[in-house]
Amino acid sequence: MFGALGDPTRRRLLSALAQRPATATELADDLPISRQAVVKHLTSLKDAGLLERERAGRDVRYRVTPAPLSEAVSWMAEVGSHWDKRLAALTRTLSR
Repeated sequence: MFGALGDPTRRRLLSALAQRPATATELADDLPISRQAVVKHLTSLKDAGLLERERAGRDVRYRVTPAPLSEAVSWMAEVGSHWDKRLAALTRTLSR
C-alpha cells in the first residue's frame, strides 16, 4: 500500500476518487497524462486494496476503499506513540 501511495499521480487520483467515484476517462480529463496511464495507476491502487472497481455497462467506475487507509493510520499512530515514549526517555536521560 505504501508503495502505491508513494507516487504523486496516484495520490492525486486517490484524492479525486475520495470526492466521488469516477471512470478512468473522467479522471484523465483532469490530468496531463493519457487514459492508459491513468488505468495503470488505478490498477496499482486497486492491487494495493485502496480502490474497488465496478462495471456499469461499458464503463468501469472506481471508488476508494477506506479500510486499508484507516488501518495504516492506526498502525502509524501506534508506532509513533512508541517512538514518542522512547524519545522522551532519551531526552530525560540526556538532560541529567
